[in-house]
Amino acid sequence: MSTPVDDPISRERSHLASSRSALRAMREDVEALDITDVTANWVNAEVLARQIEERVKALADLSDTPLFFGRLDYLHTPGAEQAEGADGERFYIGRRHVHDADGDPMVIDWRAPVSQPFYRATKKDPQDIALRRRFGYTRGDITAYEDEHLSDPAEAVKTSRLLQQEIERPRVGPMRDIVATIQPEQDEIVRSGLSGSVCVQGGPGTGKTAVGLHRVAYLLYAHRERLARTGTLVIGPNRSFLHYIEQVLPALGELTVQQATVEDLVAHVEIKGTDDATAAVVKGDARMAQVLRKALYAHVTLPTEPVVVVRGSRRWRVAQYELEDIVRELLDRDIRYGAAREALPQRIAHAVLVQMERSGEAPDDRVQDAVARNSAVKAAVKTVWPAVDPAKLVLRLLSDADFLAEHAAGILGEEEQKAILWARPARSVKAAKWAAADAVLIDEATDLIQRTHSLGHVILDEAQDLSPMQYRAVGRRCTTGSATVLGDLAQGTTPWATRGWEEALTHLGKQDAVVEELTAGFRVPTDVITYASRLLPHIAPGLTPVVSIRENPGHFEVREVAGTTDVVEACRELLRNEGSTGLIAADARIPELARALAKAGIPYLGPGEETTRETRLTLVPASLAKGLEYDYVVLDEPRAVVDGEPDERTGLRRLYVALTRAVSGLIVTHAAPLPPQLA
Repeated sequence: MSTPVDDPISRERSHLASSRSALRAMREDVEALDITDVTANWVNAEVLARQIEERVKALADLSDTPLFFGRLDYLHTPGAEQAEGADGERFYIGRRHVHDADGDPMVIDWRAPVSQPFYRATKKDPQDIALRRRFGYTRGDITAYEDEHLSDPAEAVKTSRLLQQEIERPRVGPMRDIVATIQPEQDEIVRSGLSGSVCVQGGPGTGKTAVGLHRVAYLLYAHRERLARTGTLVIGPNRSFLHYIEQVLPALGELTVQQATVEDLVAHVEIKGTDDATAAVVKGDARMAQVLRKALYAHVTLPTEPVVVVRGSRRWRVAQYELEDIVRELLDRDIRYGAAREALPQRIAHAVLVQMERSGEAPDDRVQDAVARNSAVKAAVKTVWPAVDPAKLVLRLLSDADFLAEHAAGILGEEEQKAILWARPARSVKAAKWAAADAVLIDEATDLIQRTHSLGHVILDEAQDLSPMQYRAVGRRCTTGSATVLGDLAQGTTPWATRGWEEALTHLGKQDAVVEELTAGFRVPTDVITYASRLLPHIAPGLTPVVSIRENPGHFEVREVAGTTDVVEACRELLRNEGSTGLIAADARIPELARALAKAGIPYLGPGEETTRETRLTLVPASLAKGLEYDYVVLDEPRAVVDGEPDERTGLRRLYVALTRAVSGLIVTHAAPLPPQLA
């Protein structure tokens, strides 16, 4: 039986097929480019070849990913004078721009201004949209559509069934983009300008990470040339998290964004040791920046004798008081230690040139440079303003009690100084057992000596767990750019976790950032987020609880068990469903559960390993669960999760994180009594 010509599904499938063909032609045109006659040398050829390769990758057609997910029918043609009775244009909204052989658009990039009403238009504010159509897909093929007639006052407002299905769709593998489901409040953040910084406070399942990544994609679209020069960076809490999100931007056609952890940024030394909580808190305190500055500039000493420069038969003398004036002026200018040290020989040489000119000579810049390289000048600079290695500076502070006391006086208390002093001083930088917080101190000292390179835009995710000194390290990477800060104060699980965003943004150097709060939950089921929110009064009493907007309440159960065999059985039950399953447990219980899973013959992965259709269970230590999501979760022994942290509030926050990793269902298993805060 033939399909009617006017069947909407057939027409849309035909447009999809034509769009895929057009995209393939665009890719083939790029692949066919001949650059042999347009490059001046091999360096230019390499650069151009790499750009072409990246363009080809960006034009890839992902077979299981819809090329477009929506359609807008405008009442009038945007930005054009409309003749009476003429209809507006129709635009298909997708992940990237696609045009036909004549250059006419077949798919419009979701970031283009003409696409914005797809996310923002409402019955009350239709934004000149007659019809908004959403498409449903199965393995990349259109199988359904849904229309909203925004200009028809008689049509009732209704919840989009396709939108709900897309939000609740089971997941296997890494994080997906949310480009088809961005909500108006999310879109407002995504499309905010490059010049200003934004801080997004969002509870579990509110989409803050996705909003941050889509904001990067939007900024690269709107400010591509500028950000191509200055660079962009996504900073996540750990490698597992970065691996989980790494496919979102490539799916949107963006391949140039770097990803790193804070530890990657400050990797000046190899991390071999750990700090106890007390030492880590002190080292992470912003006051350590003052201690480092004092210790660094203590190396500068005022000159006690003149400098005599011999050139040929003449001797030129710069008096001690002149040298002192030069040194004091450089100190007063508050420029970086290394920059001032480089300027000092030139200032001394200039003083010599002034004397030469007074005596009738006519020296030029080459003479000044030669004087600056004179051995007497170099010796004076070495004495007055010696070179300092940042790692050696931190090593001495942590090893030498007298040196620390001298420069921490009035800044750190005696007990705080004792907390950060090493019991066994290291002999050298290489021999030292550096902890993670020490590397941040070295990074601070490095910046005091030489300015850190600044990027155009930085996305900082899971920011609530950073110390003030870590915020400063990130802030140095965007001093001339802007930042998007993402986090949830209720999920702060470090002893130095952020108490409030105003304080955090001050340490970051972005005091003027706009703070936005996302409270609508798209990923966590109603019953799960309601149960987890019982902890909020104990961990973050000022925060607004997340309200799930999902129609499906999800599966939720608290189950008392006899042992690990019952926990394994709960995993087996959830694996009968479609999608991924995470077994989250206190770190100390992971080995026992791993043995139980192996004994039961259930294959499993570790955090950061990509799930497949054959292996859909991930065994997750509670300390690594943050930022990850699974369709179904078994949470083992909540009491053990709480007890695994140094204090109860941190433990309850860790539990809150673990409880909110489920997208479709959660089973809480326990043999020990539950924490009373969950009652």
